Amino acid sequence: MTLRFRTALKRPAAALAALLCLAAPALAAEDFSPAERALFMSNQLTSLKPPATLNYAFSKSGSMEEAFDDKVSIRLKAKADGKCCAASADFLGGPRKLSLPEVEEAEGNPVVLYFLERDIREMSRLTKGKPNYFRKRIRMAIAETAQIKEVSLPYRGKNVAAREISVAPYLDDPLRTRFEKLANKQYVFTLSDAVPGGVYAVRTRIDGESPAAAPLLVEEMVLDGARPSARNP
Repeated sequence: MTLRFRTALKRPAAALAALLCLAAPALAAEDFSPAERALFMSNQLTSLKPPATLNYAFSKSGSMEEAFDDKVSIRLKAKADGKCCAASADFLGGPRKLSLPEVEEAEGNPVVLYFLERDIREMSRLTKGKPNYFRKRIRMAIAETAQIKEVSLPYRGKNVAAREISVAPYLDDPLRTRFEKLANKQYVFTLSDAVPGGVYAVRTRIDGESPAAAPLLVEEMVLDGARPSARNP
């Protein structure tokens, strides 16, 4: 990780730009899309009392590659002023472990950025495409075409209000013929103010070549106490 990325992660608006390799414009919050503000500009950690750990289950399935189950942990500790939070991560384990910097002054939950960083690396590995290209497509989709839906989902024995933010960055990609099998990839970010850290789940899915075919790839990261999408009604 570069110094630029480590520094930018301290500020939610700049964190988005750093991850997606685009300069962060000096814009007011209202100049960003509702999806951008929800995902990258919300103070999701300020209500938490450190030390604390946010635990997520991570699963990969589908016909494209070998399936696995793993874990993600976001460790939160007090900043120098005693407030929340400085954040560090264990993102997957063993040979799959993603090396990530500590976020010294986190306000938004960095787990979404970490998930996207891994996803971009995986897209580059699978397609031989440039990481910056995928970063740009994701940024454009979140800014311009994201769909937001209000939902109610189970969390620790009760239903909580949540929002699903859905994007398909590669459907209208002018270069989609280079990786046609992966072009229908969908991202769903599920956020809820009622769960610790504000992030209920993040899911990606690449459908099979026909409606009857099994998905090529499904990856999902779900907060401890939440329910994976396959088990939701």
